[in-house]
Amino acid sequence: MKQNFVRIALGLVITLLFIGHAARYYNVPIVTQLDHIIYDARLQLTMPRGVDERIVILDIDEKSLQEVARWPWPRDIMAGLIDKLFGKYGVAIVAFDVVFAEADYSSGIRVLDQLAQGPLKDTPKFLQEYRELRPQLDNDGLFAQAIKSKPVVLGYYLSSEMDAKRIAAIPEPVLPKGTFQGRNIPFTTWVGYGGNLAQFTRNSASAGHINPITDPDGVVRRVPMIAELDGAYYEALSLAVVRTILGFPKVEPGYAPDRFLQRGYTGLEWLRVGPLAIPVDETASALIPYRGHQKSFAYVSLADVLGDRVPLERLKGKIALVGTTAPGLKDLRSTPVDSVYPGVEVHANLIAGMLDKKIKLKPPYMLGAEVVVLLVGGVALSLLIPMLAPLYATIVTLIGLVGITGLNVAVWTEADMVLPLAASILMIISLYTVNMAYGYFVEARSKRLFTDLFGQYVPPELVDRMARDPQKYNMEPRAAELTILFSDVRGFTSISEALKPEELREYINEYLTDMSSIIRSRHRGTLDKYIGDAIMAFWGAPVDDAQHARHGVLAALDMQKERKILNEKFAARGWPTLKIGVGVNTGNVRVGDMGSQVRRAYTVMGDAVNVASRLEGRTKYYGVGILVGELTRKQINDVVFREIDRIKVKGKDEAVTIYEPIGLEAEVERKLLDELKIWNQAIRAYRAQQWDQVEVHLLNLQRMSPDCGLYQVYGEKVAEKRRDPPPPDWDGVTIFEEK
Repeated sequence: MKQNFVRIALGLVITLLFIGHAARYYNVPIVTQLDHIIYDARLQLTMPRGVDERIVILDIDEKSLQEVARWPWPRDIMAGLIDKLFGKYGVAIVAFDVVFAEADYSSGIRVLDQLAQGPLKDTPKFLQEYRELRPQLDNDGLFAQAIKSKPVVLGYYLSSEMDAKRIAAIPEPVLPKGTFQGRNIPFTTWVGYGGNLAQFTRNSASAGHINPITDPDGVVRRVPMIAELDGAYYEALSLAVVRTILGFPKVEPGYAPDRFLQRGYTGLEWLRVGPLAIPVDETASALIPYRGHQKSFAYVSLADVLGDRVPLERLKGKIALVGTTAPGLKDLRSTPVDSVYPGVEVHANLIAGMLDKKIKLKPPYMLGAEVVVLLVGGVALSLLIPMLAPLYATIVTLIGLVGITGLNVAVWTEADMVLPLAASILMIISLYTVNMAYGYFVEARSKRLFTDLFGQYVPPELVDRMARDPQKYNMEPRAAELTILFSDVRGFTSISEALKPEELREYINEYLTDMSSIIRSRHRGTLDKYIGDAIMAFWGAPVDDAQHARHGVLAALDMQKERKILNEKFAARGWPTLKIGVGVNTGNVRVGDMGSQVRRAYTVMGDAVNVASRLEGRTKYYGVGILVGELTRKQINDVVFREIDRIKVKGKDEAVTIYEPIGLEAEVERKLLDELKIWNQAIRAYRAQQWDQVEVHLLNLQRMSPDCGLYQVYGEKVAEKRRDPPPPDWDGVTIFEEK
């Protein structure tokens, strides 16, 4: 215990740091963000999915805006909509996730009123017509009359801006001022609102606010069931809908029983609404029980409702929510299930969750539960890990992680409660990491040796892996199947002549640095050497790599992508455009520490290396950026390739088929795949000496990709074959005499 005192003390300090976060003495943003991520993951994994047919979204979509009118629509249309929904379709209830804050003068009623109160106020005949006509033009009155005595719930918004205005009218609070006197409950507090016209508020069955709570990461996970304004408390739209369905029962705050462990505990835990107990958190907000991705509820375009194109059974007896998915109306939210999600569906999820009693509980006392978990787990691991060997310490840590995670999952699935998990996970990982760091000094010498030997060739993570088993790795020459890559800058002489010496240094340094990073860091290749502006690298040694061919090809593709990014930077500085050719080949070679008594290096030698170099040189001839050998192509299944030619390079008697990698199958566009089909037909016709067919295919290909140099090359090859036809038994092989 004595020799581990420092490590135990560090462990206890780490434990206290995470307990401080859980107890809300301070906030550690990364822990909070990870908690959000874990919450979202649990939610997505356990969503019931499917479509809830009880609730229908009446969508003000793009179709509705085109067929009916720009929003807001005249109120006489809205009045007709209400009459149709209840009279013809027999909906159970209608709720609006929109606000009617301004009067509707679209009928011309304002002009009529001005005439009646001005120039024509003494004209009896006009006044008689005016009194008869005005009610028909009073769109707001028509809408107010349409919703009167019907189960219609209106929405309004609250504002927390210090200079927020109070627009139109909102209903009476659901709980009066002083309801929570003596209880320290951190309600969401608002200072302004945007309500509906007073006559709408008076005639509607109820109204509720439409404000969700947006977490610091911009995601909507909660909605305040009751929000505070001027000391009184106002219900959410979803709660107003549920209360309307239940016959307007009172909202009664629910508190935990006064037990010993909760002495002095004043947290609100639920709201009692008739037969329902709605769980709320410490801010009186309910977690939104998302049932699935967007359109987890039936959607009906309002244009179809107004146009009588909806079957009666789709709406009869349903809870109808009027909202919008039109991007221009700005009611789209970021949620745990979709980054773009209609706000109206947030209310639908809450309504369904309340009716089904499926809202997760996150009462304020979960704060204490998290503190207890952190305290017990942190102290136990702080004492255990320093006294165990690395292997057993790792096992204990894994058991701790599995145990904490299992408890958390059980609380989520069995008790329908939310217990924060991020602090526990990060605490356990931190305790393990700090303790294992001490082992660094024991292993440092071995690791430094490997860093000296291999650090300049392979990425650091591979050096770490090798250092853990140093007997397995050495620099002695051996035979192995590897994948070799050569890249070279085209026209480097003209580039060097166009730049000043210091500019050339910066140009080539930036190029080599970025390309080397792709090879080493992104694709874990071994960097062999720089040959002027050329790069040589390989995969499969010193650490075995079962996918060495794939990693080499993906590195080549990423190098060409990076070239485009570099060219944008270079163009901004007025520097020449960068073009590179890359050759990749796989084969049996000798790899190890080789060289002379003057200078040695960890490198590869063999015929496959020479072929890779020749392929790089042939890229310019064929007008492509990358060429790979036949064996490389055979070892890769998820990359799309274009067969380029069958060639014999200098020093080789056998012909090899060469290919151009296009990209990963999942990323290649359909248009390019269609182009490759035509190309394959062209290459078959070329080898069959069907020159007319080849030319037809090439014309089609050049129309599809005018900038592809390969098609021009084959056009010239066909013209040459026409002038000097090959023998009938010609095998289609192109022979290169030069390197």
